[in-house]
Amino acid sequence: MSMFCYQCQEAAKGTGCSTAGVCGKNETNSNLQDLLLYVAKGVSVFSFELRKAKMPNRSAEKFITDSLFTTITNANFDEKVIIEKIHQGLRIRNILHDIARQNEIYSKFQDADVATWIELGDAELKSKAKKIGILSEDNQDIRSLTELLIYGIKGIAAYYEHANNLGFENHEIIDFIEKGLIESLNPQNTVDDLLALVIECGKYGVEVMALLDKANTTRFGHPEITEVNLGTRNNPAILISGHDLADLEQLLEQTQNTGVDVYTHSEMLPGHYYPAFKKFGNFVGNYGSSWWNQHEEFTSFNGPVIFTTNCIVPPKENSTFKDRVYTTGSAGCEGYKHIQTSEDGKKDFSAIIAQAKKCPPPTQIESGKIVGGFAHHQVLQLADKIVDAVKSGAVKKFVVMAGCDGRMKSREYYTEFAESLPADSIILTAGCAKYRYNKLNLGNIGGIPRVLDAGQCNDSYSLAVIALKLKEVFGLNDINALPIVYNIAWYEQKAVIVLLALLYLGVKNIHLGPTLPAFLSPNVAEILISKFGIGGISTVQNDIKIMIEN
Repeated sequence: MSMFCYQCQEAAKGTGCSTAGVCGKNETNSNLQDLLLYVAKGVSVFSFELRKAKMPNRSAEKFITDSLFTTITNANFDEKVIIEKIHQGLRIRNILHDIARQNEIYSKFQDADVATWIELGDAELKSKAKKIGILSEDNQDIRSLTELLIYGIKGIAAYYEHANNLGFENHEIIDFIEKGLIESLNPQNTVDDLLALVIECGKYGVEVMALLDKANTTRFGHPEITEVNLGTRNNPAILISGHDLADLEQLLEQTQNTGVDVYTHSEMLPGHYYPAFKKFGNFVGNYGSSWWNQHEEFTSFNGPVIFTTNCIVPPKENSTFKDRVYTTGSAGCEGYKHIQTSEDGKKDFSAIIAQAKKCPPPTQIESGKIVGGFAHHQVLQLADKIVDAVKSGAVKKFVVMAGCDGRMKSREYYTEFAESLPADSIILTAGCAKYRYNKLNLGNIGGIPRVLDAGQCNDSYSLAVIALKLKEVFGLNDINALPIVYNIAWYEQKAVIVLLALLYLGVKNIHLGPTLPAFLSPNVAEILISKFGIGGISTVQNDIKIMIEN
């Protein structure tokens, strides 16, 4: 094999991509991402011990979280940038190695290859990259649980970077990220050891989502019920995609009084729910739908687009929008211009604004409005109304349909499932999976919309908070006794940490689709099924019977 990757739901043939990624990355990019992860593990070997000795290194922490975010599916397709990050990580690793040696601080992996291999030229790096990939571990069960741990850690790192961009930190989370990366190197780990680490990963998934929730709501206020416009105005405009609200804030500040409008795309839709952004008169609405439709939607948008995080689909050769797409943060794609971040976290969007002024306004592709903003703070204000609806029998079931969207035709299942739900059920959602049903006319129950959108994928935390509060209100001892079922769509590693967080909280019988992860070996899948009741999906009719009617 020239490469091997099976970290996302679209892994080729349900087993793994071995010649090119379905996501669009080529074999060189895939292998270099494996090497960047390997370097992050080497940095962790020393950074973890130095922090325990009260000698933390800020550069190392930033490098590790950035590297993990860079290797998330659809985040970075720029070979030169990844090579540059590898060299940067090796320099940091060597500095930490010297500090540790000078202070007689030791690690059990300080003499391992991950901590000692010598920096090479770019050609040698590519050769090295082929030797340290996923398949270097022969035991498929150990490999399966190790990768499950790594993917959960990638999700933690992504959410931590967002919180950190807003000035929030939690060194216990960093400790676990580094501990997990180091333990992935440990040949002594058994299946039970790794399973315990995976559940511990879920614990820190809860903590990092709570940290990000605190960061977002402290800075921007609590999300509130909001109608979001789907139409367009006759002004030049910028489309912002990805997940980073700090970037959205800076863009809105810099586009004020310029005559340039700002629209959200895909996972940035929930930006409209935050009070702090409503003061911007040029913050118009949401344009388009889920990430995988970007080629068509970027073409019709006409103006520049900025990716703040992952969810990039590399452009085709004949794409007309390539010269007006930008990336920033951990995101990158060869051919797209990149906006750098200064030491104080500031970004200069003047080039994007200048280009926008030269572009025609967006072509309108739909009209109307959609409603969102049902994060935990808002929903808990409606708690009495919701409880009364449950007690009266007006609401029989809550269905958590959070997670990711994707381009496979099998994802139409989620639209059909939402349409087939009984009228006495309410959908709780977060993440881009909502685009499969958030524009359906499903009505309301006593004034409560039947689709309650909590926000981005990280706002799945809100759904857990809501469930725990309902458990308390109804006086239940077990979260699984609530009239809540889980039919979650997944795509990439942030969805993995959401799943692990739910498992840590004790949620059982989660249905995961449209396919179970390729990285679950048969034995590991059986462990998750027997221990947590993890299941897949089948047909809409059959799953309605299993989840709703039973």
